[in-house]
Amino acid sequence: MDITRSSPAPVRVVAVPPEPEPTDLTALPEPITVEPLQTLPATATTATATTATTSAVTTTATTSATATDVRGRRNRPRPRDLLALLRPGQWVKNLAVVPLALLDTHPWGSAAFLRTGWAVLGFTLASALVYVVNDLADRERDRLHPVKRHRPIASGRVSTLAAVVLTGALALALTGWAVAGPAWQWWPTALYLALSFAYSQGLKHVPLVDAFIVATGFVLRLVQGALLIGAQMSEWLALCVFSLCLMLALGKRRHEMTAAGRAHRPALRGYTLAFLDHLVVLVAVLTAVSYVLYLRDDASLAAGASLVTLLSAPCAVFGLARYLQLLLVEEGGGNPVHVLFRDRATLVNAALWAVLVALALLLPQSPA
Repeated sequence: MDITRSSPAPVRVVAVPPEPEPTDLTALPEPITVEPLQTLPATATTATATTATTSAVTTTATTSATATDVRGRRNRPRPRDLLALLRPGQWVKNLAVVPLALLDTHPWGSAAFLRTGWAVLGFTLASALVYVVNDLADRERDRLHPVKRHRPIASGRVSTLAAVVLTGALALALTGWAVAGPAWQWWPTALYLALSFAYSQGLKHVPLVDAFIVATGFVLRLVQGALLIGAQMSEWLALCVFSLCLMLALGKRRHEMTAAGRAHRPALRGYTLAFLDHLVVLVAVLTAVSYVLYLRDDASLAAGASLVTLLSAPCAVFGLARYLQLLLVEEGGGNPVHVLFRDRATLVNAALWAVLVALALLLPQSPA
């Protein structure tokens, strides 16, 4: 009797929280029971099946619609991909070639530097336009290359329509540059565009012609800078720039052949590794000789700068030898800008060469 009297007290405490649970449990299993489903007629089962299938179709349709929306958002090019399409890492070529016209300009002034910057801007727009057009034309072929397949158009990060729109914007900007500048002094840039478009349309498939067109484009950069500054361009300096850039272009062809074979670029069928090795060494010798002749005959050096000039020549030869070592021994040369500007020995040698050339140019002139 004591046990039965003591039991109701804990039962009241424990029975209060579980009271909603039986109602929930009895409410949930009711639609899941098998007995009402067995008693349903065949028409009801078919109706429920059709409703289930229609609900599944609607869910898949909504998921596919959301998937297409996500794909559409992903197909929109990001600003970073558009900037990569312009290859800002290659703009240093314009900064390295166009200002060479200042070597023959004395005294230097703010007007000369402003006009040099204007020439750099024009060739930067022109080269960016050429890069976009080339990537559009080579997008199928670039997908076969182990490195170039990661370019924005070849990888699909930038659509063809977006690249065409970017091409039109660059063309408009370049037209504005030509109109705002001095009259008829934009012809080197126009000739560069004509050669580049001819290169894209088929000349890039002709062996030797492809590399010579690339080297000619850098000479046109030098001519544009000299034309805007008003300086007389040295023939030896033009030959030095041409032979140096031809060496870099041939080195790039050699690296492409060793990295991806001849299938990537049809012009590579006219080359062999031994032929390219001979050509690169020949053009390197021509670069060194033309540089020394420029310093001796045409450079606007100060009086008594012959010793400084003599010291700068070994720096130029060392730079050429280092590039040949990187190309032929270490199998580099795929991107000459990265090879030359990321190698410590090349950077130290270039800094020493720049100091010597600056001393030869800035030493006080002797009275006539």
